Amino acid sequence: MKVTKKSIELFLDPRRIAIAGVSRNPKKFGFTVYRELKEKGFEVIPINPHADSIDGAPCCKHVSELPDDVKSLLIVTPRHQTRGIIAEALEKKIPNLWVQQMSDTTEALALAREGNVNLIYRQCILMHTEPVKGVHKFHRNIKRFFGRLPK
Repeated sequence: MKVTKKSIELFLDPRRIAIAGVSRNPKKFGFTVYRELKEKGFEVIPINPHADSIDGAPCCKHVSELPDDVKSLLIVTPRHQTRGIIAEALEKKIPNLWVQQMSDTTEALALAREGNVNLIYRQCILMHTEPVKGVHKFHRNIKRFFGRLPK
């Protein structure tokens, strides 16, 4: 299963994304991606088993608590938690999964593939959500230059 521009668009199209691994610490990537996606106009639902709210928004403790109409789940958890999050997402029948770089394992990706979902991996979501800025814009341009952006 190859990541394509179309599969990324399918993930982003609902403009409503749940994020597993949102941190309460504003210096961590899990908080940064949450905040940036909100600033870019996405409706974002944070998931953190240790928080009731994040940045003033109610927080789900588990994927199973998400509303049934959530179609896209971004996973920014530590690697050892990713497989469990994917298993929950498959049980919840979430059709679009994005496993952020540094959160993937071979086993977790294999489970997602078995679940026959739209799977995005080895991509940074912040390089694919407009407007792309800062270091993410630089990295996207490097990938584009070397022909490594999904087509």
